[in-house]
Amino acid sequence: MQLLSAFAIFFIIWWTVLFTVLPFGVRSQVESKDTVLGTERGAPSDSRIKFKLMITTLIAIIIFAAFYYLSIVRGFGIDDLPQFVPNFADK
Repeated sequence: MQLLSAFAIFFIIWWTVLFTVLPFGVRSQVESKDTVLGTERGAPSDSRIKFKLMITTLIAIIIFAAFYYLSIVRGFGIDDLPQFVPNFADK
């Protein structure tokens, strides 16, 4: 696998994981009773973005390592998946 391809795959995995991690542990300003004047009441009171970026990177590394192991080391590819949809063109 080329370095640029590996980086692109890792970036896609990282970005996808980021959007799954972002909503975890979010408390709105109303829930924490700490509303800042001039902001939306539903805005997060503390986003903890550095923590979420570290967790995202850790999860993305684990997923990328599994992908690399399955695709490069074991040689598992998309063609190895069974065909679930019948092919009616042969009949």
